[in-house]
Amino acid sequence: MNRTLLLACATNLLFCVGVARADVVRDWNAVMQTTVAGQNPFAQARFAAITQLAVFEAVNTITGDYEPYLGTIEAPGGASAEAAAIAAAYRVLKTYFPANAALDTARANSLAAISESQAKADGIAVGEAAAAGMIALRSADGSAPPQFYAPSSSAAGEWQRTAGCPPAGGILLHWRNVAPFGIESSSQFRSEPPPALTSNEYVKDYREVMEVGDSASVMRPADRADGARFYAAVLAVATWNPAVRQVAEAEGTSLSENARAFALLNVAISDALVSVMETKYHYTFWRPETAIPGFVPFIGTPCFPGYPSAHASASYAAEEIARRIFGAGGHSIVLTSPPAVGVTLTYKSFKEIARDIDDARVYGGIHFRFDQEAGAVQGRDIGKYVYKNMLRPVQQ
Repeated sequence: MNRTLLLACATNLLFCVGVARADVVRDWNAVMQTTVAGQNPFAQARFAAITQLAVFEAVNTITGDYEPYLGTIEAPGGASAEAAAIAAAYRVLKTYFPANAALDTARANSLAAISESQAKADGIAVGEAAAAGMIALRSADGSAPPQFYAPSSSAAGEWQRTAGCPPAGGILLHWRNVAPFGIESSSQFRSEPPPALTSNEYVKDYREVMEVGDSASVMRPADRADGARFYAAVLAVATWNPAVRQVAEAEGTSLSENARAFALLNVAISDALVSVMETKYHYTFWRPETAIPGFVPFIGTPCFPGYPSAHASASYAAEEIARRIFGAGGHSIVLTSPPAVGVTLTYKSFKEIARDIDDARVYGGIHFRFDQEAGAVQGRDIGKYVYKNMLRPVQQ
């Protein structure tokens, strides 16, 4: 699949799976990204992790290259790993998005490229079983019902409702209680407390965001403005999945390797977002627009506490996984998004993406620099833990 077609997959799943089938795991990762795009970033990450773990479990049950996640699925000898991957991804996504008729067409197109055989039928059955196992496992994982946070204090440093918040208060309070996929608990990697309001660090970062993050700032370079707008529209799932797809294609990694890579990537992202919400609502630290009199951020402020940055936590967790699997640099990554018209971002390393996201949140006026730094530490720790403890290669 060439790079132009690969980028098209992110926005047109029927074109992707109907025209080219270089790797069905990559293809259906793009389908997943398109399907979940209408959800909030936290729900996107949860759906992505469920989908990619089901795909991994289906493929790995047949190939046996890595330690399983569920460990309860069986596969007949000779079952098609490609058919299993297609069936697993389809069934998870169709279960959560039953009205999405495009998924039916995508499944038909993908399976039509595999010759009819017992291996194909067996692979489909394995994929369906893996999907059913993952869906059952996550049926009561704390992702519903929604809960809100009503501030009980107006003291300096305490989070307050920002423009655009619902009357009920801070959103996604319940996300701190979502069961993680890979780490032990949402508080396992809780960040250290934010800096004191009288500290040099706080004062320095306060001044920075005041200068470059206000909507009327003349200190924000054009490229930082572009980045702020881009990453306001493109969150973790839609940033890191296409980046890894491009690198996986360039390096020619196998179906089994890709299934593991996307599973680890999306588990790390989802667990980081669970962890960061636990930390956010533990400290309930204010946003720049509350802290700085008369300040209006360049981009809209999410309606929950600022410390640490969710985008940083998820991105550095993803960066840790991607770097460990594919290497630190020497890549060619191009990111575009329809909501960010006219903005094309190019990178040679995963770290460059994460650092751009740090700047995007500060220059966007919604985070202090120390929010980003704390999120980076948390995310890296989660990425390391997930990589070292999940889906490890089977010793031959």
